Amino acid sequence: MSTSASPAVSDEIATHVANRIGFIELERPKALNALSTGMIRAIHGALDQWREDPEVLAVVVRSQHARAFCAGGDIRIMYEAAQRGDQQARDTFFSEEYRLNHAIFVYPKPYIALMNGIVMGGGMGISQGAHRTGGLRVVTESTKMAMPETRIGLFPDVGASWFLARTPGAIGRYLAVTGETIGAADALYAGLADAYIDDAALPALIDTLRCERFERSADVVACVERETRAHQVAPQPGQSALAKARILIDRHFALPDVARILASLEQERERGGDAAEWAEQTIAVLRERSPLSMAISLEVVTRAEGSMAEVLRVDLDLTRSSFLLGDTVEGIRARIIDKDNAPRWRFARIEDIDRAYVEKMFESPWPASEHPLGALRG
Repeated sequence: MSTSASPAVSDEIATHVANRIGFIELERPKALNALSTGMIRAIHGALDQWREDPEVLAVVVRSQHARAFCAGGDIRIMYEAAQRGDQQARDTFFSEEYRLNHAIFVYPKPYIALMNGIVMGGGMGISQGAHRTGGLRVVTESTKMAMPETRIGLFPDVGASWFLARTPGAIGRYLAVTGETIGAADALYAGLADAYIDDAALPALIDTLRCERFERSADVVACVERETRAHQVAPQPGQSALAKARILIDRHFALPDVARILASLEQERERGGDAAEWAEQTIAVLRERSPLSMAISLEVVTRAEGSMAEVLRVDLDLTRSSFLLGDTVEGIRARIIDKDNAPRWRFARIEDIDRAYVEKMFESPWPASEHPLGALRG
């Protein structure tokens, strides 16, 4: 077995090749592996190095830390850039992050994401694309998956809306708007994961990948599939909380805007019965989130029918407007910096959302010929 290190090694990321597999290991546990610009560059650099290398059959991305695969992008850094008025730093971070998300999505070799613990925001961006590469998204009993951005006045970015738009029924709309956290069985049910393994079995899986003989890329994937088939998620996906709420989710979240979703939920609550408690809980969630961000998030999923490149260009446009015209700076202040949990949203109530303002948020600040992500295709 040959092992070689790539140049892209830092105290936050380790990348190396072992047994014809490129390993990307996230090593920023104190920040729950939240992505810094350096981490994004190291991951992208390794993928570029391995793309044409015949001695690399597949890529495995993982965390060696039990609490988190990746909790997102480092939004505290983005907040500090906003406070300095440093728009360039923010645009650079998001441009580079989204280029990485796209590189994973179109990668020519199987990309396998082992998604234990917290998998949120940017963590979804470096894992969901595995599904398109012939690789796998593997969840565990500790997986806590979400795109929780509406809580901080942002929206599900990193191309996540492309995947949310392709979930069954209105599940993607529900997850985008509420930012609710789901577990392994929910993720499998929603089509946001492909396989399950117990957390305790992850070290043995890595050992197998480092030792078993592989001739083709498909052999690596088959090995992971074989190892995961020995494990059963509980409850079964069809009995997960998300599956049980599916009828209600479709009934309410298929509606065209957040105000109508809220009104429908309030009617559900007033009718009483078994669904009233779920409606009550969901209303409480919506009342806590940024009204503007929820409206944008619903629209992002609605529009995510084109290519991933198109979705990521919209994401970059929206990150710019969300920091300048939206609720993101205030949301980060209230939830993460000051932690007073008393954000002052631009629209205080869901019923007050101005549709024209939402449309304005989607306007690109760049001409098409000058868009930072203009070169992305597919």
